[in-house]
Amino acid sequence: MNPDMKATLISLDDYLLSGGGFNGESYVSRTDPSVMLKLYFPGKETQPLDELLTARKVYAAGIPTPEPGDYVVTPDGRYGIRFKRISDKVSFARAVGDAPDRVGEYARAFASLCRQLHGTRVDKATFDNIKNKYGMLLEQSPYFTSEEKKRLARFIGQAPDSDTAIHGDLQFGNAIMAGGRHYFIDLGDFCYGYPLFDIGMVYLTCRLGSESFTQEVFHMDNHTAACFWEAFAPAYFGPGIPLKDIENEVRPYAGLKTLIIERDSKGPRPEFRAALSSIL
Repeated sequence: MNPDMKATLISLDDYLLSGGGFNGESYVSRTDPSVMLKLYFPGKETQPLDELLTARKVYAAGIPTPEPGDYVVTPDGRYGIRFKRISDKVSFARAVGDAPDRVGEYARAFASLCRQLHGTRVDKATFDNIKNKYGMLLEQSPYFTSEEKKRLARFIGQAPDSDTAIHGDLQFGNAIMAGGRHYFIDLGDFCYGYPLFDIGMVYLTCRLGSESFTQEVFHMDNHTAACFWEAFAPAYFGPGIPLKDIENEVRPYAGLKTLIIERDSKGPRPEFRAALSSIL
């Protein structure tokens, strides 16, 4: 984080609420429709600035993402980021929820976008290593025992190394489409490393959530989410590989995402950490 960057004071009277998520809300400028505001919930002072600085580096690296603007704060102390707005955008999750009969089409398009991302080499001096990120998350987590942390650290350390791009929170709500183009959003955890650290999140969101969680967060039922995964997996990994084999390899990486989810939800999530059974 750059402690010297000052936030611009704004008034929410100038913005219209357009959506919400796990960490905050999104707004559109009433006077300039080309401006979108992502405003974090109270108590998250450092996350928006960290995300802004990372988003700027990602944009400069040529990864398809909305152009980041500046760091802002409201009079009541909520911090956020302004971006150049992508007009008429829709997330892959919303698109599937609105047209579940097209789930295979959207899953294959998302897989293609992910393969493009994971084929992009990045400057390791510019971004963090995914293993270091998970190491810090593991160290800070109050929800695992010392022995469990040792086993998880061993798994993370033994994972293959790579210098390719990692979104860090890769799921079908964090990629959008507009005008025939696709973009990644919510880049606060962007880094580099082994792609399965990313694909684990795709599996988690498609196969491990409760019905209510999937409906509330991703606008679809669990059956549709499972169909998304079943179309995504062969499109991403290639045809001819048994789905069971793919899932056995991906599942523990999905379980590792518990570290991020529990960090944000501030509580243990047994429905997700069950994917760690082969490690713990």
